[in-house]
Amino acid sequence: MTKIKFGTDGWRAIIAKDFTVENVARVTEAVSEYLLKTHKNPSVVLGHDCRFAGELFAETAAKVFIANNIKVLLAKDFISTPMISLGAVKYKTDLGVIITASHNPPSYNGYKLKAHYGGPLGPEIVQEIEDIIPPDTIYDLDVISLKDAEKNGMLKYVNLEEDYIKHVEKNFDLKAIKNANLNLAYDSMFGAGQRVMFKLFPEIYHLHNDENPGFHGQAPEPIHKNLLEFSNFIKEKNLSADKAGNISCGLATDGDADRIGLYDSEGNFVDSHHIILLLIHYLVKYKGMKGKVVTAFSTSVKIKNMCAHYGLQLDVAKIGFKYICSVMVKEDVLVGGEESGGIAIKGHIPERDGIWMGLTIWEFMAKTGKSLKELIQEVYDITGTFWFERNDMHIDETVKQKVLSNCKKGNYKTFGKYKVSRVEDLDGYKYFFDENTWMMIRASGTEPVLRVYAEGATKEIAFDIIEDAKKILLN
Repeated sequence: MTKIKFGTDGWRAIIAKDFTVENVARVTEAVSEYLLKTHKNPSVVLGHDCRFAGELFAETAAKVFIANNIKVLLAKDFISTPMISLGAVKYKTDLGVIITASHNPPSYNGYKLKAHYGGPLGPEIVQEIEDIIPPDTIYDLDVISLKDAEKNGMLKYVNLEEDYIKHVEKNFDLKAIKNANLNLAYDSMFGAGQRVMFKLFPEIYHLHNDENPGFHGQAPEPIHKNLLEFSNFIKEKNLSADKAGNISCGLATDGDADRIGLYDSEGNFVDSHHIILLLIHYLVKYKGMKGKVVTAFSTSVKIKNMCAHYGLQLDVAKIGFKYICSVMVKEDVLVGGEESGGIAIKGHIPERDGIWMGLTIWEFMAKTGKSLKELIQEVYDITGTFWFERNDMHIDETVKQKVLSNCKKGNYKTFGKYKVSRVEDLDGYKYFFDENTWMMIRASGTEPVLRVYAEGATKEIAFDIIEDAKKILLN
């Protein structure tokens, strides 16, 4: 028996090793047991992204739900995670399930659970489901017919992509974006955003706009080191003789299109911290909106400055979008965001959505007639300049545990030339050197990886902090 454990955002495992038809069936049996215990005549909206065997695994889950007399609304083709979350709200289902491993390497697939309100299922419920996963599956999947289920009304196919497009058209001024003289580019990273973005913007530049479950050997995570081809594409276009073809902004999304990556007109990566600040600035100053801001523990301290400037309350949550979502469903939240590219805003679902955030930035540019660089300068005028850097150290588990023990005991007082003034430990260990300069240590819960984050006024300072920290941590 494989022990199945849900992480920060769902269960993920290597295809054919642990992510198998049998294990997907086991998880679905536990989800079914939970639904039957808590809901009368439960229903589920279900789909898969572009990963290998997504359709097979989604149909496996559908069969187990149907065997448990749970109605299934099934997406016929690949979709994004935000489409499942939106589908749960639109069709008023009790749960949403999407087969995806998000930004993980191509050898992985996964299983995400979404609540009826259109965001991650609460961690306590996920734990409850994990605790009742059976040791094996009792169903003979071959004898469960999806055709029969469709005939008797237990299975219905839904077009979640079309629903999403209508939702976008209702909430964005697409005409303004298209008529703003912006040359835009989109890199789907071979992921689930490719088709919907081509339908919405057929006229823009599209990269990796085809199905490739191997993602060309690259983990579909929208961070700069994975997007060098996209960055160079923007730079080359803007160095060409045809200045009319200069790209104004580049948007990238991950495998299931819930995370965002962004590039300015010079091919420079714009990280999540800057995107969160841009969104707050646009929604408050230009759209007159209000609400609190909720960010993960690893995000920039400049968000505090921006919130103070606009008189907004700021809540800091543990790392994992489910913690941000739990605030969004109960309170009036304007922006919720995390360092890894997952951001949600008011007026949509309480869910990360890379495409939705990208369109908001494009609309901001279109409505103001300003470049992304000019809009970032508006942010800097309020918060001051900053640079954020993260380094994932792949180290031996014993070294990892030694570092964590030192953190817990308060053994780190300096990191090279940087003297610690105070420490916060909500989720990891955040060492402040002054109010705008800090370094954070956080361990992966599933891998022998130690994440080191740093923020300073300049790129040089942020890199210097990380280098000094690594010398101390690996000593």
